[in-house]
Amino acid sequence: MIFKDPIFLFLLLAIPVLVAIYFYSNYRRKKNIELYGDKELMKALLPRTAKIRSRITFWFLLSALALMVFVLARPRYGTKKETIVSKGVEVIVALDISNSMMAEDISPNRLDKAKRLISRMIAQTKGNKFSLIVFAGDAFVQLPITTDHVSANMFLNQVTPALIKRQGTNVGDAINLACKSFSDNEKIGKAIILITDGENHEGGAEEAARLAAEQGIKVYVMGIGTAKGGRIPTGKAGDFLRDREGNIVVTKLNEPMAQSIAAAGNGTYIRVDNTNSAQELIESELDKLTKDDVKSEVYTKFREQFGAIALLALIMLIADSAAIAIIDYVSRPVNRRGKKR
Repeated sequence: MIFKDPIFLFLLLAIPVLVAIYFYSNYRRKKNIELYGDKELMKALLPRTAKIRSRITFWFLLSALALMVFVLARPRYGTKKETIVSKGVEVIVALDISNSMMAEDISPNRLDKAKRLISRMIAQTKGNKFSLIVFAGDAFVQLPITTDHVSANMFLNQVTPALIKRQGTNVGDAINLACKSFSDNEKIGKAIILITDGENHEGGAEEAARLAAEQGIKVYVMGIGTAKGGRIPTGKAGDFLRDREGNIVVTKLNEPMAQSIAAAGNGTYIRVDNTNSAQELIESELDKLTKDDVKSEVYTKFREQFGAIALLALIMLIADSAAIAIIDYVSRPVNRRGKKR
């Protein structure tokens, strides 16, 4: 169930406040009676049903109020799943999450910059299918190929270097895994977007990219980092990763390696900097690929549920009035003939 106007749900915060006020007022009333009147006399003067009458009215009205808040928020749920057909391509993003991607020579750091780039790319190319592979010393599929862009962003947000314990930059494994993760549709354009700084290259990447190109899969490489390089924070304030001799490690973009992989994969090398030019370039390259029908299932119709909840709130109000009427009738004094007056 979703809400069309969820902002009204904040009104539910008033419910515990009203409950607190109710109990506090009862407490103050009791204390005032003890201070200014005879407790037993007041008990005799007040109707026996006064306390229960007050409680019933409060809880029924409070329940009706809570239900009316839900009415204002307009709850609804999908009743029809419709298949939407659009033109697009299949894109698998292979994202380097080795420790060197935490270097801050690209703002805010290489990995966060890459994640923001991917997120914007997903948002701008709505007709495409996306998959996410993360790699360092090993590679694995973080998100299978899908048209569900909401899930894609959710999985993307969870990416950190901690996902893979074995460090390194095994580009070859990432490309080979990506080639196996596409659909069987031979008509649709397919692309691997490799985002890496190229540090600690373990070999086999050019051969993997060449094999991908032979299958009709283009390999684009987005190099992230600078030639000057950057230090890798350790997580401790003011501390950076050091080598065995105690020197601070400076990680630099291995641009020649990235260009070589792109050339072998019949793709394009794009350098990522602190501007948005890299996103525009990769979107332009994807637009050149052969597009085919991409099917996605979405909820397209919603049934409003506020009517049923409003009816329940009305029942609460009627029940309150009925309960009070019954209590008042039962509590009426009896005359000498045994009849209610």
